[in-house]
Amino acid sequence: MSNETQTVQQKAVPKEKTSLKHALSYSFGEVACQMSWYMINSYLMLFYTDVVGLTAGAISLIMLIARVWDAINDPMMGNIADRTHTKWGKFRPYLFAAPPFLAIFNILTFTVFPVEGTAKVLLCLVTYVGTGMAYTVCSIAYQALQHVTALDSQVRMDLATARGIGGAVVGIILSATAMPAILLFSKSDVPNASGYFWTAVILSVVMIPIFWLCAIGCKETYTEQLHSSQTDEKMGLIKGLKEIVKNDQLLMVVLATVLGAICVSGRMGLLTYYIIYVVGDYTVIALVFTVMTVAQLIGTLLIPIGVRVFGKKKYMIILQLIMCVGFLLLFINPHCNKIYLLAVSFLCGICNSASAICPGMVSDSIEYGDWKLGRRQEGIAASFLSFGVKIATAISGSAGVLLLAAAGYVANAEQTPAAQQGINIVVNLVPFILGLVSLIPLFCYKLDAKKVAEIRADLDAGKHAYDK
Repeated sequence: MSNETQTVQQKAVPKEKTSLKHALSYSFGEVACQMSWYMINSYLMLFYTDVVGLTAGAISLIMLIARVWDAINDPMMGNIADRTHTKWGKFRPYLFAAPPFLAIFNILTFTVFPVEGTAKVLLCLVTYVGTGMAYTVCSIAYQALQHVTALDSQVRMDLATARGIGGAVVGIILSATAMPAILLFSKSDVPNASGYFWTAVILSVVMIPIFWLCAIGCKETYTEQLHSSQTDEKMGLIKGLKEIVKNDQLLMVVLATVLGAICVSGRMGLLTYYIIYVVGDYTVIALVFTVMTVAQLIGTLLIPIGVRVFGKKKYMIILQLIMCVGFLLLFINPHCNKIYLLAVSFLCGICNSASAICPGMVSDSIEYGDWKLGRRQEGIAASFLSFGVKIATAISGSAGVLLLAAAGYVANAEQTPAAQQGINIVVNLVPFILGLVSLIPLFCYKLDAKKVAEIRADLDAGKHAYDK
């Protein structure tokens, strides 16, 4: 073994431990992301139908155009980030610059403009697209940051867990306070334009410094080291995409994410309709959402144990199966009492923590891609996961509102028994089926802890799959 190879190994295999400061700083990024996207994910459709007064067709068109473009925009941003070189790193500069723009568009999205007809639809589309683009800059930079602030697979998984904990904690807070805040600023028992607007203003303003704390506390320690063997060639977007799709393990994670996000995010976006028009009480929204997010926090805290015992893949499958059982329990008993509803929601909330495993699987897939292809593309790899989520929300958002209309939903009115049954199908049975389908790609994922360790050892020794 040459001295040069020994030097590379010594530099490439530091004994890492997860520091509390590092984990806490990284979790701030998810806190800020959730503060930005929570209102959109949970209340935008309700805002559009019951406050802005858009038709189901208009909302479907807005959701489809905005989210498809948002998804396409992700790989573009990932490619830009991969080609960025500054003294602060590849990704951190975006976490400093983009949050103020995201705050502005968040506020505009929940603003009712004094226009009607086509102009109203266009304004809603423009503000929503603007929010999505600004959010993409922040979220892609934040997700990619995980892969260059740590080298060890377990440390990266710990950071992913910290991210999940941060998201769950702020989720609990937002679930408990968002609707009460909306009602407070509405000065009414029914949400109105003023309530949505001022709640969005507060969340958007607070979000900015939290993003900055993440950027300050997460140094890109390994960016230069991990890219030291890469060529100086700056790949264009198309070439970069053609290369990264050869990473079959990353594609399996993305496909599972797409199906899982349609199942979970689509359901969460429609859950308010079920609570309002079937349960019949606005105040129950905060209770159900709080129970689910508390459960998600508990589930996230259990992830390190579950991953160590079962591995990332198996533990994710277990959680997904349990969640599907929860959906089925609600579907077969739609007129359950509040205790039953909260108990099943708690079960589903624990399983929602599975989303915190995905970033760890992406990190392992990046290692695999480097080993197989000889190139690291953290930005595009992170964007693929975000791309999957946004394609899922485009599908679920567009289809969800159309399914509600087909079920006979009428805004601000008492729903017929047929409409209530239709809401039950959309909120519970459809996610149950999609949750089972999302398991299929996971069975094709082969990067267990042993395989990742072998890949890391090869990379540390300067070896790749094509050398064997």
